[in-house]
Amino acid sequence: MKIPFSKYHGTGNDFIIIDNRILSWEPLEKEIAFLCHRHFGIGADGLMLLSAKAGFDFAMTYFNSDGLESTMCGNGGRCITAYARNLGLIDGAAHFYAIDGEHKAVILSATNHEYLIRLKMKDTMIGKVLDDGIFIDTGSPHFVTMQKNVSELDVLHQGNTLRNDSRFAPDGSNINFLEVNPEGLFVRTYERGVEDETLSCGTGVTASALVTAFLNQDNPGFYPVSTRGGNLMVTFKQNGTNFRDIWLEGPVRFVFSGVFDLKF
Repeated sequence: MKIPFSKYHGTGNDFIIIDNRILSWEPLEKEIAFLCHRHFGIGADGLMLLSAKAGFDFAMTYFNSDGLESTMCGNGGRCITAYARNLGLIDGAAHFYAIDGEHKAVILSATNHEYLIRLKMKDTMIGKVLDDGIFIDTGSPHFVTMQKNVSELDVLHQGNTLRNDSRFAPDGSNINFLEVNPEGLFVRTYERGVEDETLSCGTGVTASALVTAFLNQDNPGFYPVSTRGGNLMVTFKQNGTNFRDIWLEGPVRFVFSGVFDLKF
């Protein structure tokens, strides 16, 4: 069985995307892990299936690179919106369904293979406030810890330790290392399911911006956020510990397309 795919990235967070409306492919865990492998497969942080769903432009199913279906992926949501546009399913906006419910997305610009896309995230609230950070669910669970000199941190080691902390049992948590500076926020993320640092994480960037707003009540309602893979913007409305009208904005790029054979 030959399956066409496209690869996109959102600020370095990269995905294999497949139009599953006719294929109805039900991938095995080992197949997804193989395809996402950086040396033996196509290479990606995750794989997404675009499917049909009544009342929506499409549905998004997201798998981490370990092959397991995961929670919401913010950068993935922006990338699959660009993919849907290239399929001719949408034009300038999308209304799609993901594991955490419905989402809206707006394509602000599209030039050649580059896009600027805003994605509406789910409403949320501050979770547990712990001694070393704050837990919040932005479609995926995130633990945000404030640090200095984040660019120098051993994110792989420290992130893995926190990701498996008993406080986040049984499923663990994504870990965000947040540094606040005059220009905005700098965030590095250790992602569960990838079990490594990713160059960017949309739900993690969102979580970090909302935690910053919670800690700084005199906030502007938006934060520019830089990651190792590029720059994003998070806007929101706040009422104490509650947040709504949350939007994640940033670039998306088409990388390449191809066909793989399941007889690998």
